[in-house]
Amino acid sequence: MLKVAVLGAGRIGQIHAANVAANARAELIVVADPVEAAASSTALKLNCEYSTDPYEAIGRSDIDAVVIGTPTDTHVPLTLAALAVGKAVLCEKPLDLDQSKANAAIVEIEKSGKPFMLAFNRRFDPSASEIKRAIEAGEVGDVRQVVITSRDPSPPPADYIQRSGGIFRDMLIHDFDMARWLLGEDPVEVFAVGNCLVDANISSLGDFDTTMVILRTASGKQCHINTCRHASYGHDQRIEVFGSAGMLQNGHIRPHTVHRFTDGTTDAQAPLLHFFLERYKQAYELELDAFLRSVESGTDMPVNANDGRKALALAEAALRSIETRAGVAVD
Repeated sequence: MLKVAVLGAGRIGQIHAANVAANARAELIVVADPVEAAASSTALKLNCEYSTDPYEAIGRSDIDAVVIGTPTDTHVPLTLAALAVGKAVLCEKPLDLDQSKANAAIVEIEKSGKPFMLAFNRRFDPSASEIKRAIEAGEVGDVRQVVITSRDPSPPPADYIQRSGGIFRDMLIHDFDMARWLLGEDPVEVFAVGNCLVDANISSLGDFDTTMVILRTASGKQCHINTCRHASYGHDQRIEVFGSAGMLQNGHIRPHTVHRFTDGTTDAQAPLLHFFLERYKQAYELELDAFLRSVESGTDMPVNANDGRKALALAEAALRSIETRAGVAVD
């Protein structure tokens, strides 16, 4: 069993810590967070040690791997510190909000030769994985178009938006990664539009809450991504892949599959799951397991630092497209 330290005891850190504790391949040794109350309460719940110093946790001789679920501006220093002392690292996305800093970090990550995986959890969602498998099996022939819908049930708080890097680097970073993964090649051009139709305060923070993005690859494949910070009916996550031999779609995830037919409604269903941690619960578990299996076997990680760099490059191109009101080549 790999002995694991989880850095960060906030919302995502608690998810990772619980998943490590429940995984048969791992033993949760310590949870580290500068906020002692958060670290200690998580440790008590999961029966492990806690620390208020993430670097102390990294340096422990009884730790094989580190899962980083801390604020984004700490991802690079914590990652490099862990790799420097021989620990395998699973790091939440993005590696950094600044492209140049991320690129510099990737050079160091690759130079270390140590296992590193970036946490794009949606690749591990069972329905997304099945779509990818079907594409690779040739079930839709040559992929022509990918359509991604990604709508949150409600906007995040203002303080989160201020430090998130904006909707393209935060929310759409997942969709950009999914687009690359499903298209099977990197987009070379981006056209984006963004508005504030949900909350005018988001505009005052220099961000958008409603966007549409068109991606084009060198061979002409297309992807359309539509996102919104608010969907009144729940967490709306859908994918469609259209190809020369057919089409693939995934559906909504609901608490149950019962349909109701009455004199007042037809085919009524339960509301969609309301939060991303519910919608992608299994994806987070499978993501961690894939990381642990790769560390155990010494095989390549299913998602690497370069995948993060390319998704961030698409986010930067989308922002330039909005500024110029034109299609923008991807750096």
